[in-house]
Amino acid sequence: MSQPTSPHRPRLAVKLLDERLRDRMPRYATDGSAGMDLHALLDEPLTLDPGDCQLVRTGLAIHIADPGLAGMILPRSGLGHKHGIVLGNLVGLIDSDYQGELMVSVWNRGQTRFTLEPFERMAQYVLVPVVQAELAIVDDFDASLRADGGFGSSGRH
Repeated sequence: MSQPTSPHRPRLAVKLLDERLRDRMPRYATDGSAGMDLHALLDEPLTLDPGDCQLVRTGLAIHIADPGLAGMILPRSGLGHKHGIVLGNLVGLIDSDYQGELMVSVWNRGQTRFTLEPFERMAQYVLVPVVQAELAIVDDFDASLRADGGFGSSGRH
């Protein structure tokens, strides 16, 4: 069942680069889900020893097209917490004009070997708003509440 297009649900163009993914398209698990799961396009299990990092195909190209949006690839909480499987680049940023295959840098930062199975959910794709800024050179800034405080100046609690 397809979801209606609305301002809260923009339509993105998706190219299937491997027909095996037709039944494993990214989707939201619930109406409250922020991310869609991405599946590992593997022909056989991929074993990652502690410290190993591999680039894994998703078999999908997603073209956002709207410069007011960007895609982010984030780790799945359970894989990160239970197994130490996170992203090698920590967060993947997908620009609105990118049209190539989504790839996921899978890193085993854990202490034990982990095997990623073919078509296992390995990361999540989140669409976020983007605001492009213009830089203006100034001689000084207006005073702020932080004053001259720098990194860590607002305290711990």
